[in-house]
Amino acid sequence: MSLTRRQVTVAAVAAVPLALAGAGTAQAAQRHRTLYIAGDSTAAQKYADAAPETGWGMALPFFLHKDRPVSNHAVNGRSSKSFVDEGRLEVILRAIRPGDFLLIQFAHNDEKAADPARYTEPWTTYQDYLRLYIDGARARGARPVLATAVERRKFDAGGNAVPTHGDYPAAMRALAQEERVTLLDIQALSLALWQQLGVEGTKTYFNWTATEQDNTHFNPPGAIAVARLVARELLRTRVLGPQDVRRLDDEIPESWITWPQATA
Repeated sequence: MSLTRRQVTVAAVAAVPLALAGAGTAQAAQRHRTLYIAGDSTAAQKYADAAPETGWGMALPFFLHKDRPVSNHAVNGRSSKSFVDEGRLEVILRAIRPGDFLLIQFAHNDEKAADPARYTEPWTTYQDYLRLYIDGARARGARPVLATAVERRKFDAGGNAVPTHGDYPAAMRALAQEERVTLLDIQALSLALWQQLGVEGTKTYFNWTATEQDNTHFNPPGAIAVARLVARELLRTRVLGPQDVRRLDDEIPESWITWPQATA
């Protein structure tokens, strides 16, 4: 009789010696628990040549206590599939420790049906790849957290903010329920925020410059606003406690955002 994926995962975790598992728990209690981000360009670290474009992962540390560091592995242009295929998930799984968190946000590039290196189908391969992140984190004693993809800036003729991610948010919500994983519904929250800000107001949150009209990526105010949504959801869902977050209602100066020089 063949084992299911879940049975294999459970068996692997159960096979860890009790003494080793206990040591891992004790170490996690004594050190700072890290929040790892696996995602795409909307969350990624940006560098000086891309300023003022800003990923929301750059702003998230402003809302977390210094004892909750952020390790941002999000990369431009990646999907849930290409992130795995390039070995980027494995890099995280080699570093992640018991008590850490893995925050997973993909969809923007999974949607690109013309690109077989990145495309996933919402109800099949997209969910299959997301399970690799979930199982990988859990097998190492870390907690996976799913986040629906932040919305693009798109409005209809009536000024209504329009969703752009098709079935991907619904597929992630269903997977979160099936796998009993905490879900941060950033797609719904960001869509509501764009509706509140309106057609013109949202231009000050996206990477609109004299030479570019970018309705996908953020400038500092937009990245800060989305990071605030993420931090509030981490608190609301009890992934983090009140002692882990800060400045949720404070004004965050844009000058806190910096773009380092890219390294070779």
